[in-house]
Amino acid sequence: GVIKTALPNMDREAKDQYLLVIQAKDMVGQNGGLSGTTSVTVTLTDVNDNPPRFPRRSYQYNVPESLPVASVVARIKAADADVGPNAEMEYKIVDGDGLGVFKISVDKDTQEGIITIQKELDFEAKTSYTLRIEAANMHVDPRFLSLGPFSDMTTVKIIVEDVDEPPVFTSRLYSMVVSEAAKVGTVIGTVAAHDPDASNSPVRYSIDRNTDLERYFNIDANSGVITTAKSLDRETNAVHNITVLAMESQNPAQIGRGYVAITILDINDNAPEFAMEYETIVCENAQPGQVIQKISAIDKDDPPNGHQFYFSLTAEAANNHNFTLQDNKDNTATVLTRRNGFRRQEQSVFYLPIFIVDSGSPSLSSTNTLTIRVCDCDADGIAQTCNAEAYILPAGLSTGALIAILACVLTLLVLVLLIVTMRRRKKEPLIFDEERDIRENIVRYDDEGGGEEDTEAFDMAALRNLNIIRDTRTRRDVTPEIQFLSRPTFKSIPDNVIFREFIWERLKEADVDPCAPPYDSLQTYAFEGNGSVAESLSSLDSISSNSDQNYDYLSDWGPRFKRLADMYGTGPDCLYS
Repeated sequence: GVIKTALPNMDREAKDQYLLVIQAKDMVGQNGGLSGTTSVTVTLTDVNDNPPRFPRRSYQYNVPESLPVASVVARIKAADADVGPNAEMEYKIVDGDGLGVFKISVDKDTQEGIITIQKELDFEAKTSYTLRIEAANMHVDPRFLSLGPFSDMTTVKIIVEDVDEPPVFTSRLYSMVVSEAAKVGTVIGTVAAHDPDASNSPVRYSIDRNTDLERYFNIDANSGVITTAKSLDRETNAVHNITVLAMESQNPAQIGRGYVAITILDINDNAPEFAMEYETIVCENAQPGQVIQKISAIDKDDPPNGHQFYFSLTAEAANNHNFTLQDNKDNTATVLTRRNGFRRQEQSVFYLPIFIVDSGSPSLSSTNTLTIRVCDCDADGIAQTCNAEAYILPAGLSTGALIAILACVLTLLVLVLLIVTMRRRKKEPLIFDEERDIRENIVRYDDEGGGEEDTEAFDMAALRNLNIIRDTRTRRDVTPEIQFLSRPTFKSIPDNVIFREFIWERLKEADVDPCAPPYDSLQTYAFEGNGSVAESLSSLDSISSNSDQNYDYLSDWGPRFKRLADMYGTGPDCLYS
């Protein structure tokens, strides 16, 4: 059962798979024999017998000139009917004017040629590029070389589109120098930028203040001249790095950036001083000419040839009998003793003024004071006791003196405790009296219902004794509407029982009345008792009275008395009811 090809040059690209049904018979295939069948699938494997071919002979792409470097310009692909390694290709630019501007690489997944930018594009410099690109198979089968070259060529034309670009500076970095002694308004240098577009729009300059927070510099908006705006100090900042912005006048959104490094030149404007705070001591047993301190100086300035300092004693200290100074000529000096026999009891501290001069032009000088303390030293010259040690007691302090000092301290503590105790005892009765006074005081409030504490609204004695003579009194906490209608004074009659019962009834009604005022008040009622000598005061009978009383004045009292004026008036239009 050997299966063989029946036709030469089978093409996998036309048909890559065949399904065969195989039958086997016994009895050498004669009639009456038995048979069986099976299916056989035959799959053709690929060989590299198809060269790559570009679908088009030329391509054209448009790209903006602002496209960044390494950006993809285009993707092209040569068609190859083979698969797998037989279809792997490589692309390369073989000719054209864009060899250094563009490059092409292969996408391993799709076998496409990817054209990318290698250099920035400039429409004003070149508007188009032409590339000759070749695609070739990487694995060529020599058996099929007769089918033709396994490569193909195409032409790619790239058109550069104009874009409104920001201004461009003539230099990416400007280096300028200025002396720290320069006055305000001194010209430091000039920057220049131009619009690269064909319109060549005018450019205006400004300083990015985020890079010049202290506003040391200014720039002319039209010319780009940079000047000083404040006094400079090299010791504070030796180099200023600022950013200059250039904006198109016609399109301020287009901003170019230039960078300026301004170096501050040094001048001799700082005097020398001690390099550190020296702690100098001299032993009581020091000998004449003994070195007790070596000093040096520093200067904030930075002269081109380095520092050179000169040391000497001031004029008033030059003839002192205690110490002398020797200049070592290497920016250091040595302090030496002139005598022996220093004693702390006589003088514990010496102050030595030292004069230091630098070599600048002009030179500057300063006077620095060296503090020298007298100490008790051992045989090796190591200080044991100095007056600067505040917590070491003098050697001559006796035990009795120590006891006396402790006794004084204890006495002061006892006195302080007694004073504190006495003050606490004095404060306690004061607090008690204040509370007692507060409880005995009557607090008055400026509100309408005083409650039980309202002693101003009425006279309490009137409720307790009904036989007193009362005058007409108005409430001091309520303003009466019509004070001239108050009732005249009267005197209580002997029939107190009737009034007492009447008042108690009114009080009970006021107690249970939910609408009653929130305060206790003495209410006056138009009740005269039985058998009053004044008889009835009602005005209901006044209409038929023959009295000659004239009530026309009621009309002058206002709208509140209009009703009475209509009832009792003598006018022709009066109404009665």
